[in-house]
Amino acid sequence: MSTDMMEPQRTRLPANMPSSRLRVDREQWLRTAEDLRESGARLLTLWGTDDRDRDSGFRIAAAYLLTDSVVVVEHLIKETSAPSYPSIAGLFPAALRMQRAVHDLLGISTDEVDTRNWLRHGGWPETVFPLRRDVDGNRQYPIVSEPYPYVEVEGDGVHEISVGPVHAGTIEPGNFRFSVVGEKVLRLEERLGYTHKGIAKLFENFSQEAGHSLAARVSGDSAVAFSWAYCSALEAITGITCPMRAVALRALALEHERLANHMGDLGGLGNDAGFAFGLTHFSRLKEDLLRANSVAFGARYLLDYVIPGGVAVDLTADASRLLLELYDTLESSVTNMRAIYDNHAGLQDRFREAGRLEQNTAEKLGAIGLIGRASGIACDLRVDHPWSPYNSLAVKMIVQTGGDVAARVQVRFDEVVESLRLCRALLAELPIEAIQTPVSIAAANLLGIGLIEGWRGPVMIALETGPDGGIRRCHAHDPSWQNWPLIDYAILGNIVPDFPLINKSFNLSYSGHDG
Repeated sequence: MSTDMMEPQRTRLPANMPSSRLRVDREQWLRTAEDLRESGARLLTLWGTDDRDRDSGFRIAAAYLLTDSVVVVEHLIKETSAPSYPSIAGLFPAALRMQRAVHDLLGISTDEVDTRNWLRHGGWPETVFPLRRDVDGNRQYPIVSEPYPYVEVEGDGVHEISVGPVHAGTIEPGNFRFSVVGEKVLRLEERLGYTHKGIAKLFENFSQEAGHSLAARVSGDSAVAFSWAYCSALEAITGITCPMRAVALRALALEHERLANHMGDLGGLGNDAGFAFGLTHFSRLKEDLLRANSVAFGARYLLDYVIPGGVAVDLTADASRLLLELYDTLESSVTNMRAIYDNHAGLQDRFREAGRLEQNTAEKLGAIGLIGRASGIACDLRVDHPWSPYNSLAVKMIVQTGGDVAARVQVRFDEVVESLRLCRALLAELPIEAIQTPVSIAAANLLGIGLIEGWRGPVMIALETGPDGGIRRCHAHDPSWQNWPLIDYAILGNIVPDFPLINKSFNLSYSGHDG
């Protein structure tokens, strides 16, 4: 990658993940993205900040994952009346919705053709941008119902089916507009953003010490991943090294989170394919794990377990024995259920060839995490960029090449087995030492990046400190941003009744995406 005319500045990350921070002008913003694309980099996330009070302008930033490091590229936009920057969506398609979200929240535009609102939903006036520093985050605006300009598909026999945003279950809201002939899907267009909560603005009301609590609630099923990413960013800024026992317990909690979600999904996928026994059995196994969480970590769902400097609760010897017994039970039961799933003709008829996402398409569109691995893309931070304690666990990369529902099911089964192995290894080598270390208040205007491989894929926190132990800006990114657009391609050529099954095989986060 060419770095001429760029100003490098170190960004604070854990020692095992080297990083650099490049400050570029408008022309270099796009040229740097081109160079990174050619070098094989993946786009992790894109966000903006209002820095008029400090640097007399707005700032747009993008984080890229390379084979050996993370690069944060920043462009300071001095034009404040109509701030804009070049779109990078032509190079990294996943950036399109991120750029639309930045416009809704900050009023920073691009030269992209698609300028439709993404997060606003009439919740605030077009002239108000909630993440600007002169906007009161507590002010309420009347909701204005606005028609959304979906792309129309014309032709003989084409009609539209709108599903959502309110669904007939306990899932979160999202609207899916199908253009179909008969039941065959010609096009799917999504509209998300219904669960936007103003997370980035809320972070400004939290102290550095307490911010992990909000991070854990960005997406409740990824609480450990997000809170660990937040704490990792803060600890990198302050130069704190966590005790190894705490680090191991964080990893144990993270693998429990992976196990719970995978088992829940395997049950749900069986149910959506008409095999209710699968839902019943995996629900029982997940419940056993959640009850063990309550005994071992003090809560069924670990929203407040990972804290700055360590973890909140130690693991007792009795709890360790309970967990080891549970792992044996889970492995035996999951192995038996896998044999049933693999040999059940009805299930395999529904799973195979449904929702196929070809590897070439997945690579071009930036598939990441579990969805990428099911389409032949070997990407797992625990393997590619292992942080402690994963750098001593030799994590196995789980990859399938089919790209269909069946492949995504197999990835989940394989990852359950691998997570159980990792849990046993963590307990076998659990250090005997403290579980917390004090974390000092960081000075203002420091940037830290936390990057953790959650069960869906890479979860990232970009934390910028404020004065007096406060938070100036915190950007939380869920890998669902990259993978939601891929469902639009995976559904093509399938029939409408297969959509719930295909959607469940992705199981992306609404809340984590909408922020």
